[in-house]
Amino acid sequence: MTRMKDATLPPYLRRRALLLAAGPVVLAFAADRSVAAGPSGAAIVAVRLWPAREYTRVTIESDGALAARHSLFEGPHRLTVDLEGLELDAALRELVGQVRPDDPFILGVRAGQYQPRVVRIVFDLKQPVRPEQFALLPVAPYQHRLIFDLYPTEEQDPLLALVREREEATDRAARVVRDSLSDFIQRIEGRRNGVAGAPAAVPASGATAALPARPASAPGPVPVPMTPAPPPPLAPLTAAERQRVDRLFIIAIDPGHGGEDPGAIGPTGLREKDVVLAIALELRERLNAVNGMRAMLTRESDHFVPLWDRVRKARRVQADLFVSLHADAFLRREARGASVFALSTRGATSAAARWMAERENAADQVGGVNIGSVRDPQILQTMLDMSTTAQIKDSLVLGREVLGRLDSIGELHKRQVEQAGFAVLKAPDIPSILIETAFISNPQEEKRLRDPAYRTQLAGAIASGIRRYFAKRPPLARTRQLG
Repeated sequence: MTRMKDATLPPYLRRRALLLAAGPVVLAFAADRSVAAGPSGAAIVAVRLWPAREYTRVTIESDGALAARHSLFEGPHRLTVDLEGLELDAALRELVGQVRPDDPFILGVRAGQYQPRVVRIVFDLKQPVRPEQFALLPVAPYQHRLIFDLYPTEEQDPLLALVREREEATDRAARVVRDSLSDFIQRIEGRRNGVAGAPAAVPASGATAALPARPASAPGPVPVPMTPAPPPPLAPLTAAERQRVDRLFIIAIDPGHGGEDPGAIGPTGLREKDVVLAIALELRERLNAVNGMRAMLTRESDHFVPLWDRVRKARRVQADLFVSLHADAFLRREARGASVFALSTRGATSAAARWMAERENAADQVGGVNIGSVRDPQILQTMLDMSTTAQIKDSLVLGREVLGRLDSIGELHKRQVEQAGFAVLKAPDIPSILIETAFISNPQEEKRLRDPAYRTQLAGAIASGIRRYFAKRPPLARTRQLG
């Protein structure tokens, strides 16, 4: 009798009655799915590891927010991360195979089903760490990201490291020459005494052989260097070393983007972050070869550095110049040529300059900044707004010198130094420029940026402009008491 009455109901009421009757089944299915995918139905999209000498970043990307907690243990050092509402799947297992042998902090990763609704990830550590955990909302190509940044417990003084690095490089070069000369003498003596193994030919320098020439062009992605090992603890500078610091010209080189932030991507997939790092490493070698100059990089590997931290790094080494390297994209693919920018506090000199500044200033959102790690955001903002007229004036002089050198190797997008409100140029006491080496969105320019020979030309031109600037405006001696 009831079935007959249901059959006479209108179609929409019959569908509603069926849904109500099936309610427990639907809810049971949803509950079962939450166990496998997360507390809010979230599923793991990808896991990524970004090792660097400064810190290692672990990124867990999902299509919904994740709940997690972490704990530190000693004997041996390890970090455990519990992800709630998940079951161990193939995506999380991929994290185990992403650990690189040169990672300064992570020795290995283990993952398992700790409880029915909890996945535990254990990071075996090479040294004590100071972890920072935070979450990022979806932005650009990324969905929800859960971030774990592993920092060393003690941050080293970068200026001391810079000076010691120079001393060690000089000692290594002297040892190579000394050892090569000793080996050469031993081989000559051996040949006189009739001992086999004498060299068939000796380089003209008597010490080193010429390196094979690099190909004019190389297919495939720009190679990313392995992460440098963390330096050992440094003792305070001696009095003699303090004098050498005062005579050094220190240049901070800033390869843009990195890590979670690839920057602009060319038509064939070439990434801005890889190109500018390759140019920066080449530029560092050029500048370090000049007597009295020393270059430091804001990043030496593929990892993300917040914009404010790039400025802080330059100030910590008391840099005399700050040079930020980029290879941007533009709305029009035919846009081409190199550009040099200085800071402007009164608006951009062109619509394109304003567009580029806004694009670069948004890099922190893509790269992933832990706002909670900045103890006093107001102080930070004040520091970045202290740029002086004198700093901008010197930046324009530096920019013109570099622009003139870039003009000798290729096309310029603008023949004068442009100005815009780039956050990364706001060091109040350091002349700072941002160089767009080319438009990676242009197919012809992307091809040139892929060519190691052209990147070497770019580094040489920038180094020449920097040397011309110092010839006209040598910096004052440093007054900070070191040690």
